[in-house]
Amino acid sequence: MSSDEPVPSARQTELLERAYRYALEHGLSELSLRPLATAIGSSPRVLLYLFGSKDGLVRALLARARRDELALLDRLRDLTGEEGIGLAMAAEEVWSWLAAPEHRSLLTLWVEGYSRSLLDAHGPWGGFASETVNDWLAVLARTQRPEERDTDTGLHHRTLVLAVLRGAMLDLLATGDTERTTAAVRAQLAALPRGPSRQV
Repeated sequence: MSSDEPVPSARQTELLERAYRYALEHGLSELSLRPLATAIGSSPRVLLYLFGSKDGLVRALLARARRDELALLDRLRDLTGEEGIGLAMAAEEVWSWLAAPEHRSLLTLWVEGYSRSLLDAHGPWGGFASETVNDWLAVLARTQRPEERDTDTGLHHRTLVLAVLRGAMLDLLATGDTERTTAAVRAQLAALPRGPSRQV
């Protein structure tokens, strides 16, 4: 949250958390204020007052989902020192989190936000996909050695890792086949340098 944005009230924060749990279960594409308000113990009028509009509420929910994503990335940052832990090790950590069954509803919400962002660049979804890509690339860069991060090869490697993780995640969400998707991710990661590696 920037310094120019108003601090949300306790009631707004409470209702946003309830609405977020609702969105994790029901998605955002067909979000209707009346059933949402009933489910979270509020009213459409209150939600419109607190969030300005339905689009404002959707934007707030996407920002809330992004905070969960950034929490995962912060966890990865904690594992990364100045020398980097290497893309392969970092990707294994991320995949173990992505493949956990308890994260399926959150990942489904991310995918929904990502795809709607591509189709509706000027709506409440606008920018969600590109922000997500930039977030991930920035954190993956920190896992690389300093001398590798700012090279074209370094960028290509972390772009490949992100593509592998995203593709396997979509496959996992569609099929539930953890064993096959995990094997595929590990096969691809085996081609990357293990741990910090110096360029020759």
